[in-house]
Amino acid sequence: MKAHLMKKTPWLSGLFASAVCAAAVLCAGCGPRQASAPALKAKATGSAIVVVSGDKQLGSPGSALPQPLIVQVNDDQGNAVTGARVELSGPKGVLFDPAEVLTDDNGQATVKVRLAGVSGRYELTAASQDAHGKSFDIPVAEYAAGYQQQVGYKIDAKYCSRCHDEESTTEQVSNYDNLAVPPHAFSNGGVYNKLSGSDLAAIIAHGGPAMNRSALMPPYGWTLTKPEIQAVIAYIRLVSDPPYAAPGVGYANR
Repeated sequence: MKAHLMKKTPWLSGLFASAVCAAAVLCAGCGPRQASAPALKAKATGSAIVVVSGDKQLGSPGSALPQPLIVQVNDDQGNAVTGARVELSGPKGVLFDPAEVLTDDNGQATVKVRLAGVSGRYELTAASQDAHGKSFDIPVAEYAAGYQQQVGYKIDAKYCSRCHDEESTTEQVSNYDNLAVPPHAFSNGGVYNKLSGSDLAAIIAHGGPAMNRSALMPPYGWTLTKPEIQAVIAYIRLVSDPPYAAPGVGYANR
């Protein structure tokens, strides 16, 4: 009867064959699952972790940072420890490659970092454990710059960092040491967080004397447009350390 029904209704035969194929595909995954890779086991332990390079980088939201993050595990005497386990963590959406790694012969762990899709400051953590299983870590700041903040960064590189950054590079020699009143780095939140956006705009546009500050700060009101000045302020707020907290209404926890 079933065979006769199949012959009379070819579409039913095709449907039956499709069901058989689907069942075969499902059954192919019904076997025992492959066990996930176990966590890395430390071969040695240290007592402190330090950042070697790759912190405070500027990237775009959702993109990989230009340089890898490199941290180093040391023992009580400050010697590098080979084979110590380092684990990276951060806000939701941040990806690490790899998320855990053993330190190399130089006691260092190298990790690629991809930021989440929202602009702002990202507080990451690199952690390890000592011989007693107690965790120790170090915070790492990275920045995801939106369009306005990236514009501010470029303006800083062109006009500002020559004086506000005390470190000279092969591309640009710092003028910091030649100034009688050393300017503050843009990351100095202890100074800039106390200034309102309008105060910063006045200093940038009209120079230091506009806010009773050093006359060595020249006016840039004829050089930069108002949107460009706001972009510089947005960049300063992004890299501020301690982080800038915008004024607003605070709500108590309930």
